[in-house]
Amino acid sequence: MGLRWLVLLACASVLGAQPVFRGTEIFPPEEFAARRAQVMAQIGDGVAIVLGTTEPPGEMPFRQNSQFFYLTGVTEPRASVIIDGRTKKTTVFLNPWTERQNQSMYGPGMAAGAETARELGVDAVLTRADFSGAILALAAERRTIYTPFAAEVLGSQSQGDPTRMWAANHLDFWDGRDSREATFVGKLKEAAPQSEIRNLDPIVNGLRAVKSAREIAVIREATRIAGLGIMEAMRDAKPGMHEYELQADAEFVFKKHGALGASYFALIAAGRNTYYTHYNRNTGVLEPGDLVQFDYAPDFQYYQSDVTRVFPANGVFTARQREAYGIYLKLYRAVLTSIQVHVTPADVIKAAVVKMDAILASYPFTDAKIQKAAKAFVENYRRQQETARALGHPVGLEVHDVGGATLEPGRIFTIEPEMRIEEDHTGIRLEDMILITQSGYEVLSAFVPIEMEDIEKLMASHKGLSDGALEIKRE
Repeated sequence: MGLRWLVLLACASVLGAQPVFRGTEIFPPEEFAARRAQVMAQIGDGVAIVLGTTEPPGEMPFRQNSQFFYLTGVTEPRASVIIDGRTKKTTVFLNPWTERQNQSMYGPGMAAGAETARELGVDAVLTRADFSGAILALAAERRTIYTPFAAEVLGSQSQGDPTRMWAANHLDFWDGRDSREATFVGKLKEAAPQSEIRNLDPIVNGLRAVKSAREIAVIREATRIAGLGIMEAMRDAKPGMHEYELQADAEFVFKKHGALGASYFALIAAGRNTYYTHYNRNTGVLEPGDLVQFDYAPDFQYYQSDVTRVFPANGVFTARQREAYGIYLKLYRAVLTSIQVHVTPADVIKAAVVKMDAILASYPFTDAKIQKAAKAFVENYRRQQETARALGHPVGLEVHDVGGATLEPGRIFTIEPEMRIEEDHTGIRLEDMILITQSGYEVLSAFVPIEMEDIEKLMASHKGLSDGALEIKRE
């Protein structure tokens, strides 16, 4: 076996690793306790009950659902929690942990008992066998019960995705199933007919919209990893490569830095594929003269990122590409520099449109198609001046996370406007991660090259992975 294959095997072992962190390895117990305290303050005399997700249906890493992780940090299959607003106590219920599971699947697990309660920062940890009795006791007290109504969200999903899927399943004559959450709500109504069952999601989503300092630190790292992946793809890109080869560059970087997986499917489009906002086949071949749109980010310690960059397949922007990308970048920055704390997205757009009109009036267009595309871009924003509710989308535990009406400190979101050149069947779309601060905003992804000169310099100055030990000779 030659040296090249030893290197390949070593890299494969890195890529195959699945770092599944417990919540208490990501945040200290007091982070989760503070979140539960805010829930208790809002539910008053009621109780909140949340189910963790089940074990995966195959040999894949376990990932807890978003709402349960946010409130407990527990990463065990079929766990559940009762958060009591009256007593201010939290009880976690765990499945019995068997030696077989320990040896064959997950590694050491948590067991019911006082030691686990201390580790998690909760008041008690009981077995799942105790869960039914706890529900019946609450039913006898006729307590108001809060529980999530929306379908659970797992990796590479956002809250609307599984909710839409389960709604479609329920309406499908040949399926008819409800989500696990809808089924649980039905069972709660049967077990506690005198209790009012309320939706917990608005309360938890309201808390999740503003990120804590610890959450911001994890998202910052997720964004750093995303940027490194994009930059590795830039270094490696050249005509003749497939889009999926650039995906492989980023995935190597993601795993090398401890990501569990991807925030979403890779959106890597070259040439005419850039016309489609969420193109994800990734089977196209990079041609000389193509622009490549690269949108991909990791799922890192339960938090996400979302960054997009555009670069030339051969490392050098043509004169026409410089004109198109140049006007787009100026208009993009008009939006970015209009962001302020405590304002609405509509306020940002109103200020941006004034800047955009001035940019259009002074830009030295030579191509009528590009000028038409730029004007359409601005008009699209003009139509949103009074009605816009978002500039892009919030990012957090989910890539399309929950958000709020105004831009308050601690909110993290993207901007990702697209300019399409219809006659060429192409598009240009950048995307950055924005953190609202007390005094304004910070671009978490600002280190990823965005200026044409910086992109060309990066692509010219380094060899990519395909030029080194990972090169595989095609037979």
